[in-house]
This record gives sequence, C-alpha cells and structure tokens, in this order.
Amino acid sequence: MAKKTVMTGDDIRRTLARIAHEIIEQNKSMDHLILVGMRTRGVPLAKRLAANIQKFENTAVPVGALDFSLYRDDISNLDKQPVVQHTDIPTSVDGKSIVLVDDVLYTGRSARAAMDALIDHGRPRQIQLAVLIDRGHREMPIRPDYVGKNIPSARHEEIQVHLAETDGMDEVAIVSHESITTANNQLHPVSAGKRRGHDTGE
Repeated sequence: MAKKTVMTGDDIRRTLARIAHEIIEQNKSMDHLILVGMRTRGVPLAKRLAANIQKFENTAVPVGALDFSLYRDDISNLDKQPVVQHTDIPTSVDGKSIVLVDDVLYTGRSARAAMDALIDHGRPRQIQLAVLIDRGHREMPIRPDYVGKNIPSARHEEIQVHLAETDGMDEVAIVSHESITTANNQLHPVSAGKRRGHDTGE
C-alpha cells in the first residue's frame, strides 16, 4: 500500500479559512445561514468553518449535524444495515440558506442522499455544498459551490481525510491499494492469479 500526503494540517487550516471567506462573499448576510455537516467528518469541518466565519465577521452561524444513512440508494444491497447516528440541526431550515459540508466529494451519491435527508426537515431557500476534497468520478449531476482542493484520482485509490477531532491528527492522503497487487503479480504471477481466483470466487 502506497501513501502520499497531499494536505498537511497547515494546508487544511488555510483552506478552511479560504472557504469561509468564499461563503461570506457568496451569501452577503449571515442572518439566514446554517452550516450542516454530513456525518462523520463533515461535522468538525462545519464547526471549523463556523469558527472562521465568527472570527472574520464577528457573527455566530448555527451548525448542525446530519445523518443520511437511511437515504442511501444502496441501502438494500448492504450486508448490514447502517448504524444511524443522531441528526441535530439547532434551528428550522425553512427559508434558510444551508451549506452542506463534507470531507470528500466522489460520485455525488452521498450529497444527493444528504439533500433528501435535509429536505425532510423542511424547505430551505437554498442548498449549497462545501467540500474539502473533490476527487472526481461523479455519477450524479452534482457540483460543489466551495472546493478546498481538487485531487484527480484513480478509482483504485482512496482519499483518506484525517481530522484531529475524529482521528487525532489533520492530514489528507492518497492511498493506492493497487501497488501491492501489481508488485505481487510481477513477483509471483501464478500465486497471485490463484489469490485473485479465490477472492472473486472464480
């Protein structure tokens, strides 16, 4: 497994400050703004953005946490039902401008599920999307309003976002799971083929 760090803690801090400025510029008034973090890592990111907005504008923006597990479009195909976490939105979303916050935007399916879950709580005036990382490979017509960093990636690669609140450190890394398989195939082509057959049931 090969790992490459693409954002350090300082990078994340500067990026969130920039996104906070962009949210302020885009929304003009903070009076009707709510930041809603998509569980899990979207929640601490939303709190950090709110802290930056308060620092820059001297205005406290409500922060909520949204669980969208039951709105996933693959829920019927899961071996186990997802563990539902608490949704906590401190005020009504009716007529408000909501900024959904997530760590990584990939296919767009999680963002779609989150919007469905949010609308069950009321009728926002507007829904925006802020993500720390956009890695591409969209399967839904969803585009973020605020992007920390675009990281083009292959499907066999994994984007790992670590935050101090959930993981004890701040870091974004690309992890390639193909490198080990490729190396094993080159060194032991026969045994590697047997392993593939066993793993896939062939």
